[in-house]
Amino acid sequence: MSDEGIRLAKRVAELKGCSRAEAERYIAGGWVTVDANVAEDPATRVTPEQAVALLPGATAIEPLPVTILLHKPAGVDAGEGALALINADTLVQQGRGGQRFLRRHLNKLTLATPLEREASGLVVYSQDWRVLRKLVEDASRIEHEYLVEVDGQMAGEGLAGLNRDFKASWQNETRLRIAGKNIRPGQIERACAAVDLKLRSIRRLRVGRIPLASLPEGRWRFLPETERF
Repeated sequence: MSDEGIRLAKRVAELKGCSRAEAERYIAGGWVTVDANVAEDPATRVTPEQAVALLPGATAIEPLPVTILLHKPAGVDAGEGALALINADTLVQQGRGGQRFLRRHLNKLTLATPLEREASGLVVYSQDWRVLRKLVEDASRIEHEYLVEVDGQMAGEGLAGLNRDFKASWQNETRLRIAGKNIRPGQIERACAAVDLKLRSIRRLRVGRIPLASLPEGRWRFLPETERF
């Protein structure tokens, strides 16, 4: 045997008495540890001295694609900048025994709901083509809700001007609630400027039926199968 050891998938297959393909699925699912650390790469080399084990509840079922909900802070790009916030330390679990974060959850993770760099709030990323089709291709059917802070005195057509494109209402003297479908980045700021209001901040509170709720800024959670947009 080489001093470099053998592939982890081969070691797991021997340990579990299963096929190499099944072993790779155990590893891909994050169920295998090497010296008590989760190993996600079937090609990892292990030596006889290293302790390889399967976690309780291990299954060889191919991991399902995930959808991730992030509370993006203002000043962070919704693309690469926000993706850097998604890791095991920033995950908010919903109840006991929640889904664990794996590096594979970042593979082909696609931004489904663009948001301005200056804005904060709910951003959705997904590996699931069904979710992407619903939020991207069918965007005209999904309502988004925002909380908008403004300066200035409303002029022009006033609130009626905003309500031509959105559902807009005052929450207090400086805060508007705006909801609408297929709202594009920059559209709310331009609409506010048209009635002499200067945008101070914008936060997305909801995408379809999924609210930002109490998700802390800079933190994220998985979308479970029980929730729908």
